[in-house]
Amino acid sequence: MRNLFTIGEMAKLHNITMKTLRYYNEIGLLEPIQIDERNGYRYYSTEQFEQLNTIQYLKKLGFSLKEIKGQLYHRDIDGFVDLLEKQKKLTEQKIKELEQVNRRFQNRINDITLAREIMELGVVRVVDINERKVVRLMEKIGSEPEIEVSLRQLENMANMNSSIFIGGVGLTVDLNNIKDKKFDEYNSIFILTEEEDIENSFITTFQKGKYASIFYRGDHNESSPYYKVLLDYIKKNGLQMMGDSIERVIIDQYISKNEEDYLTEIQIQVTY
Repeated sequence: MRNLFTIGEMAKLHNITMKTLRYYNEIGLLEPIQIDERNGYRYYSTEQFEQLNTIQYLKKLGFSLKEIKGQLYHRDIDGFVDLLEKQKKLTEQKIKELEQVNRRFQNRINDITLAREIMELGVVRVVDINERKVVRLMEKIGSEPEIEVSLRQLENMANMNSSIFIGGVGLTVDLNNIKDKKFDEYNSIFILTEEEDIENSFITTFQKGKYASIFYRGDHNESSPYYKVLLDYIKKNGLQMMGDSIERVIIDQYISKNEEDYLTEIQIQVTY
């Protein structure tokens, strides 16, 4: 059986491109065993099959070509084990990150699923809510463009990316403004975070306690009538407001193009 294979044959046998093999040759990672001086054709032998298999295997494990080249050059057990240990740690970190991302997605799925099941719209309920960790930027916000700009600022300052807070963005209205019935001026923007996600100076919490809550169809622009319903309920039932309101759009135009699906919740912590 012949023991020389053209670059095309080598590429086909190992399911890679000729361009890749040419690049491996260029960087000295896998050089042809023979080059025909007459026509420049590159030839590889079966002796190089295992070398190419090793390169492909280490690439799939996530090693750089520089690391692979170093290992093939030195070929010692300790060096190979060190490479595997390093990649194992990186893989464990990636698994942890993916688990966090998966948890965030599941929380958003739960969030939207529960939101779709809500039947009592425009009706106030007093609910017990556990402490929530948030990243919060205190800043006066009065328009939709300002919301978007403030969100980008918060994202950058907190070193977060959008996968963290899909559906977890909200605004707050200062308690004094609520009492003065100024519902369209916000004093902060926040992002709900998941456990162990972030540790930085922007982290704060919304306290555990009882919250007067109301859901309605619409976004931030339609909030005023529902604040009035909340305040009437709080007054009628002898409740005391404990802090800023928490306003979060759960379903918006980015989730559904049907405005009848839009859903926002307003919460105000209260005590008897």
